[in-house]
Amino acid sequence: MQLVFPLYSIGHFINQPDKPTEFEITRFEQMEEPDVEDPHKHTFYEIIWIDSGRSRQAIDYVEYELTPGSLFFISPGQLHFFEEWEPLTGGSILFTEDFFLLNYQNRDTLFELSFLDNFYANPLLRPSPDNFADIRHTIELLGREQQRTDRSNAITQSLLHVLLAQIQRCIDSEAGQAVPKKYVLLYKNLKSLLDQHFADNWPVSVYADRLNITQHHLNLVCKQVTGKTASEVVRARSMLEAKRLLSFSDLTITEVATQLNFLDSSYFARVFRRETGASPVAFRQALIETWRGSGSLSRYPT
Repeated sequence: MQLVFPLYSIGHFINQPDKPTEFEITRFEQMEEPDVEDPHKHTFYEIIWIDSGRSRQAIDYVEYELTPGSLFFISPGQLHFFEEWEPLTGGSILFTEDFFLLNYQNRDTLFELSFLDNFYANPLLRPSPDNFADIRHTIELLGREQQRTDRSNAITQSLLHVLLAQIQRCIDSEAGQAVPKKYVLLYKNLKSLLDQHFADNWPVSVYADRLNITQHHLNLVCKQVTGKTASEVVRARSMLEAKRLLSFSDLTITEVATQLNFLDSSYFARVFRRETGASPVAFRQALIETWRGSGSLSRYPT
């Protein structure tokens, strides 16, 4: 079974869905509200910065509150829900993988950024005031470049790389040390395999074999990048899909368990409760109550 969520390009967020743009910078106080549905997925990366006001957003069922001086990251394929906001100032930087890699042959330069394409990384960052000021300066330079009649993709891409390096430095500083790039790359290769094979319910040993490393080394990589064991990372990806099936399909609990190759629905329910703190039935009912309160219930199964 393939779940279908609206999949939006950058053009949708500037209300020009047919525009094949690969980079945009928008400001909340100037932009029209985009004609997009929630929840949805992106085909691009988005960095949100907040100067004033507050917003609540959810990525893959985890809610975050954005406050002044904060940054928020959304990667392709994540399930995004823009829940609510007070009057905001700030904006978004939207870019595709192809734009980031313009004139670069090695895709690893993008994968080395630990805060992107990582379902365990915290997508919300609150840099120190000095670091946020430096990041905002780079954003201003990006904005000015985009406003020029003779704007250059090469200059824009270079400024984007500076911005992402500044953000990575903040993250490494908060962590106390930088995670080795080779570990980040291995972890993201694991994530790619998980996205393809989460329903196969493979043990960790199979993923380690596919990555040509030992199970012990894969566990070390996951602990370094996410703070979780390899088993926890694999299980979390399966449970994320379980949440999506419970939320956006009319499958029974037993059918969801079967879909994810749990032959015993009781065991599936125990794992789900251990991971989420709620039974599958309670999780689905809580979502129904939430959507009934927001007036969005008609879009979802009961």
